[in-house]
Amino acid sequence: MRTTRPSRPSRWLAPLGVTVAAGLSVTALALPGVAGAAAPHQERPTIVLEHGAFADAASWDGVVKRLQRAGYPVVAAANPLRGPANDAAYLRSVVDHIDGPVVLVGHSYGGTVISQAAAGLEDKVKALVYIAAFLPDAGESSLGLTNKFPGSTLGQVIEPVNYTLPDGSQGADVYIKPDKFHRQFAADVPADRARLMAVGQRPVSAAALEEKSTQAAWKTIPSWSLVTTEDLNIPVAAQRFMSERAHAHTTEIDASHAVSVSRPDAVARVVEKAARTVR
Repeated sequence: MRTTRPSRPSRWLAPLGVTVAAGLSVTALALPGVAGAAAPHQERPTIVLEHGAFADAASWDGVVKRLQRAGYPVVAAANPLRGPANDAAYLRSVVDHIDGPVVLVGHSYGGTVISQAAAGLEDKVKALVYIAAFLPDAGESSLGLTNKFPGSTLGQVIEPVNYTLPDGSQGADVYIKPDKFHRQFAADVPADRARLMAVGQRPVSAAALEEKSTQAAWKTIPSWSLVTTEDLNIPVAAQRFMSERAHAHTTEIDASHAVSVSRPDAVARVVEKAARTVR
């Protein structure tokens, strides 16, 4: 891995003809560290992990194991994947039920969510960690940042699934085609594990990738970033641009987009670096 110091100074959805989805289905994992747990005092911050599109909370399993072994309380939250405003509101409700300081960690689109969810929570959220993630500014979307630099092949392997909402309007979710998932999302993950990930992938609302962020918590909360140089979802140039702009403590690793699965050790180390700054 290569570490750098903090810096100081709808193109592929359009051809699909998909419409905006407005549905919501969520489930949260309540782990130690949530308010009401037996321990009345937290000596260490609670680590809250937010997965991104085409994944689920199980993608953090290896990271959770290492962080718990190091003594950190951990919550792996379910991300509704409906849009930054909706998903950030949900994540804030999870954070509201945690006693003591929090470190928010976001993978991929989860970075967009933590950037918005943590805004105004500086007294509680003490660090932000971005894992192969988006660090959008207000007015930017995940799709717009992906298309800002060359290198992503995601538009070539996604598949929309349209559905009808109770009010009769149409929505659309986006998946990665299962036979393309291994190479696109998790090239350095064993094939049998990647097949399971493809089957269990959580779809993202097509609208979520185009919805613009309204807040950027990385402007007021210290940030760390793990940049994946073999990423086919978010171009490495985009990750570097966003990390530098946020003055994030940045580490680079030769890994796929699914780095939390293929290299949980490296992810856990970056998270711990951030967590150790919390007093």
